[in-house]
Amino acid sequence: MNARIEQPADGIDRGTGLGAWLQRGVIGAGLWVLAVALLAVPLGGLGWWRPTLVWPLVVLAGVGIGVVVARVPAGRMARGPSLALVGVGLAAGWWAASTHSSQVLPRRDAGSNLQAAIALAETGHRLVSVPAVSIGGPSILEIPGVTLASPAFFEVGSSAAPAIQPQFVIGPAALYSLGHWIEGVGGALVMPPWFAALGILAIGLLVSLMAGGWWGPAAAGSCALIFPVLHTSRATYSEPLALLTLGAGFLAWLLAARFEDRRAGLLAGLLIGATCLVRIDGLREAILLLPVAALGIMQGRAWPRPLLLGTGLGVVLSFGAALALSNQYVGQIGPSLIPLGALGVLFGLLALALVVAHRRGMRMPGGLGRLLPGVLGLGTLLVGLSLAARPLFMTVRQDPADPGSRVVAGLQQRQGLPIDGGRTYAEQSVAWLSWYVGPVALVVALFALGLGLAHLGRRWTSGDALPAWTGPFVVAAGSTALTLWRPGITPDHPWADRRLIIALPFVAVLVVVAAARLWARGFRAVTRTEDAARQQAGLAEARQGGTPTALGRIAALMCVGALVVPATLATWPHRSERVERGSLSATGAVCHALSPGDVVIAIDSRAANEWPQVVRGMCGHPALSTTGGLRGDPVALRSALDAIATGVAKESGARLVLLAADSPAAITALGITNPPQASAVTVQEDDRLLVRRPDTLVPLTLDVWLAAYPRPAGE
Repeated sequence: MNARIEQPADGIDRGTGLGAWLQRGVIGAGLWVLAVALLAVPLGGLGWWRPTLVWPLVVLAGVGIGVVVARVPAGRMARGPSLALVGVGLAAGWWAASTHSSQVLPRRDAGSNLQAAIALAETGHRLVSVPAVSIGGPSILEIPGVTLASPAFFEVGSSAAPAIQPQFVIGPAALYSLGHWIEGVGGALVMPPWFAALGILAIGLLVSLMAGGWWGPAAAGSCALIFPVLHTSRATYSEPLALLTLGAGFLAWLLAARFEDRRAGLLAGLLIGATCLVRIDGLREAILLLPVAALGIMQGRAWPRPLLLGTGLGVVLSFGAALALSNQYVGQIGPSLIPLGALGVLFGLLALALVVAHRRGMRMPGGLGRLLPGVLGLGTLLVGLSLAARPLFMTVRQDPADPGSRVVAGLQQRQGLPIDGGRTYAEQSVAWLSWYVGPVALVVALFALGLGLAHLGRRWTSGDALPAWTGPFVVAAGSTALTLWRPGITPDHPWADRRLIIALPFVAVLVVVAAARLWARGFRAVTRTEDAARQQAGLAEARQGGTPTALGRIAALMCVGALVVPATLATWPHRSERVERGSLSATGAVCHALSPGDVVIAIDSRAANEWPQVVRGMCGHPALSTTGGLRGDPVALRSALDAIATGVAKESGARLVLLAADSPAAITALGITNPPQASAVTVQEDDRLLVRRPDTLVPLTLDVWLAAYPRPAGE
């Protein structure tokens, strides 16, 4: 039996109005991001990622996407709120772009994505081949402890035909490589703010359609103020791209459900499923939509099947690309993907069971139906309170042998905390949220979430169609709950706060929508009061602005204030910071210090972690690295260096250059006195804290020493 579907009161706007075109523009921008990422799969795999071929194709993709989205229905929005949303988006983009980070070294994911983008832009290949002759011949990589690998860059292939495979999925590298073609490294660094600004615009459009025009700019502005959103917007992370594709997907889903439009449903599925092209854990949101689509099918809606088709296609294409071009990364994160895959199977079976049971005439018992809204509402409160109370009864740990555990132990030692490297601090994830939006906003958001789910329960049991916002609401809630339960990241902040990139905007949306409801209900309460006054007292006109209206509006403003004030206070210390500004000077100095033909080898821990791919990609020199085991054996290290120097001289007549970044000690230990310092740059980086949010930057030295390794006697 089909549900009673309420047609939208404001109709369909198919071609006019700034708000309508903003909706289509955001959806089109998200699709274009995924189209560029998808194009990079065959072109990057074949070595054809070249400007002369790629630019015409991405322009054609944009034109084609524009034709498609022009026919997507869009909700009407007043011009004022639409202009305000444009202003918020432009302000957010300008703020992040004018204070963008310069995370060039692959010390974190932003630098790793940037180096992968540079390699793709410069070589045209996703898999970067390293001619064996350039590093002294095939025998060099057979020396124990000598490798091409470095953090975020795997060594693949054979010793005769070695290559480098970047760690993450290809989407971020493909998108940011376009900026590199336009304006070098600086062009890539200013792209993320504008992708994030479009994602913030998508959130504002969602709220405008859900709660009313002017509440959209309020939600978008609140999101832009939240520091983790700003922090990720400033650097070449995958989060700005995923914020856009998921935001656009949720917007398309809302429109599909609102207007029963199959085309919008298909596009929504593609956007959500293919988010895995830019961030592989987008699989979580793709899985969470399965039960919602099942409910839509049970109600006879038009959008669920196209949504599922688009999602499935997007996920299959994304994981096909990941297995083809990032198989080492997929294998590395397999332990995290397996539980997620199991959850997908479980949700898929649940969705199938619901649909089959419904088609066989099975219905929810009346008693259970009457209880459902209360169970959903109270259950939400209990889950939220349990997550918040976890520090009282739980300490979450991981394998102490995990590399992340050693990092955590080092941070604990420096911060005077008990040494327990296996701790993930995941039990404190709700506190992480409160650092940036405040505890009152979390309480308001939790009650709004409970009331929203209870409302959905009532709609379901009464036979009414679920509201158009059901899908984005449920998926965002599920994603937030899973993230809070298991953040799955080294818990040093603000870096770990990237995991909150869905949770924090969702909190902001819940608070703003709650404020919108309070504002509207206060007005209705006054209207009833006025009506009663007319009837009982015979007054010709009731006094405007009565107490109930004032209380409703004051409560609404207090809700927004409870979000905006803590968010502003948390972000204020970071308002104009430029993380790792000056890194380009350091890399430029190192590149300048090298001579044509030099082959570089990293011989201390920090050099091996940070510099091999930079030297290879930005300086254009062959680069090798050493493992900790080799560095800990002076005799084996000297023997290896002798062999490499001999091979390099024999194969290409080049010299072997030693690179140290901890101190010159690793070079002087080899008998080379006074090695020249190529870089003596100090930049500012975010403080890495475990149990509180960082409010200041701390110095980070980018010192590099270079020295030519003398050829062995007789060479």
